[in-house]
Amino acid sequence: MEKLKNWLKGFVPERIAVNRTERLRAGIGAFIGILFTGLVTVLIEGDTSTIPYLIAPMGASAVLLFAVPSSPLAQPWSIIGGNTTAAFIGVTCAMWIAHPATAAAVAVSLSIVAMFALRCIHPPSGAVALTAVLGGATIHAQGYWFVLAPVALNSFILLLVAILFNNATRRPYPHLTAKVSQHLTKDIPAEMRFGFNTEDLNAVLKEYNQVLDVSRDDLQSLLQQTEMHAYRRRFGEIVCADIMSRDVVTVVFGTLLEDAWLLMRQHEIKALPVIDRARRVVGIITQANFMQHANLEVYEGFETKLKSFIRRSHTLSSQKPEVVGQIMTSPAVTASSNMHIIELIPLMTQANVHHHIPVIDDERRLVGMVTQSDLVSALYHGRVANLRTLGLSS
Repeated sequence: MEKLKNWLKGFVPERIAVNRTERLRAGIGAFIGILFTGLVTVLIEGDTSTIPYLIAPMGASAVLLFAVPSSPLAQPWSIIGGNTTAAFIGVTCAMWIAHPATAAAVAVSLSIVAMFALRCIHPPSGAVALTAVLGGATIHAQGYWFVLAPVALNSFILLLVAILFNNATRRPYPHLTAKVSQHLTKDIPAEMRFGFNTEDLNAVLKEYNQVLDVSRDDLQSLLQQTEMHAYRRRFGEIVCADIMSRDVVTVVFGTLLEDAWLLMRQHEIKALPVIDRARRVVGIITQANFMQHANLEVYEGFETKLKSFIRRSHTLSSQKPEVVGQIMTSPAVTASSNMHIIELIPLMTQANVHHHIPVIDDERRLVGMVTQSDLVSALYHGRVANLRTLGLSS
């Protein structure tokens, strides 16, 4: 009886963890997509009294493109390749197989096999194949023209709307692949290295042996974020305010390069936050900024180049940068004072951070600075404290 209850629970869907704003966004996107697709198709085709200007499977495609735009089943090649391939197979089956039910079954099954082979699985494409077979005399009369219009035409227009709408509403589309190493090596990004690794995930997916409606890198990111939440639960709330340096040496936009370099040398630091009069961070200047603008990547003449670059010109006009604001990195990557330290890991791996992150308060004013050394020390001591707690509890 218990097994039956568990089996029946499979018929009840889990609650969708999506807020109202996202649901409304998807609905509005589908409305705009279908409306625009229909209107543009009519405009291009002209007389649509004898041919359909909008086919039903586009409704299912709209669900994927606007409600789950990060899904592998909703990517550009999935909709274009899947729909046109299925339409071609469906038209062919309708021409060569006399019995409609048999033609429909063959069209759908062959479409699935072809989409697997072409890596363009798109569930609505199965309906496209059925439409080509069971759509009636009007569609049959089109022959292979049905593949181009309305199928390919509808798909391209809907895809264009999805690209514009999703990106305008801060849903990156097409879905970006996993980041590559910033050092141009085969290593995965640093924030993805702790816990499981790429080989572990590949092995599990191979054993699972089913198509997932989530991209591989999204799945890896979700699992990584789960580990981060688990870390917070186990180690407690250690935030930036607990580990940051509070007596921060700063400069302003108009600070002379010579003065900024001298501050770095005096305090033995590699970065200076650049602030305005309200102590809001407007940028950050690092040793890397000096090296880049002074052409110090080549070691030959290093000292001479540096002195020449930072030396004040004492003229009304200068061909080289004179103040911090001309070479600083802006905007600077910042962290809030109440941010958990585990969230610093992905920030520290960004190319323009250079292991120094200004910490700001709720009013975006500078209150401290966190370095890579601060983070490593906090993670180490947090782990030690956790192990001591476990030892005492046991």
